[in-house]
Amino acid sequence: MLKVGNVLIKSPAQLEGIRKSGEINTAVLDYVSSHIRAGISTEEIDQWVQTQTASMGAVPAPLHYEGFPKSVCTSLNSIVCHGIPSKDVILKEGDILNVDVSTIYNGYFSDASRMFCIGEVSADKKRLVRVAKEAIQVGLMEVKPFRPIGNMGHAIHMYAQSQGYSVVEEIGGHGVGLEFHEEPWVSYVAPRGSGEILLPGMVFTIEPMINMGSPDFYVDEQDGWTVYTGDGMPSAQWEVTVAITPSGYEILSR
Repeated sequence: MLKVGNVLIKSPAQLEGIRKSGEINTAVLDYVSSHIRAGISTEEIDQWVQTQTASMGAVPAPLHYEGFPKSVCTSLNSIVCHGIPSKDVILKEGDILNVDVSTIYNGYFSDASRMFCIGEVSADKKRLVRVAKEAIQVGLMEVKPFRPIGNMGHAIHMYAQSQGYSVVEEIGGHGVGLEFHEEPWVSYVAPRGSGEILLPGMVFTIEPMINMGSPDFYVDEQDGWTVYTGDGMPSAQWEVTVAITPSGYEILSR
């Protein structure tokens, strides 16, 4: 491992460890994808994540992280991120849900999330979910070694705005791999040409939060975690973990 500025450059052995963690993380999300449906509680999703992660010899990274009480984040409709699973939150037809899975395997961390449309979802929610996923692909087109990371954030911001949406400004992505959250902090409203230079061996998340309405948000005062859109409009987010390679990037978990 090298450190360039505040950024950790992973060795080939460390990248392989993160890659294996990412494979488990993706497999857990695949399990959720094949079982999620209307009528289940978000607590059941938490139990799936706990069981599937443990069955592969890994540990859910969110559990007890800075006091977070569950193994996964489940963010429903107007929840931007960090939703806490509950037996009282039952998925119903027309909901959209983000499931954010993070895994520790042999000391290596990975992180990814997906959006799920529950049953028949309104056209405006479907479009939001689709555009949020497309924003990841737009951003990946700017992920190239020896280019500023701000190019990626700027491309995502411009694309979301072109589709009539806003991007949450104060919550971003992060380095990952040897810890759950590392440098750099990743902005999705950054100016082009700004930020860290992407170097081979860097590993970080791309996870823009796209709001149907205003980018404003607030944090639930009671639980201290759940982030809601300020105007009550829906929000959508997809997340991948990427490693910078000499010729481009590799997705380690999706």
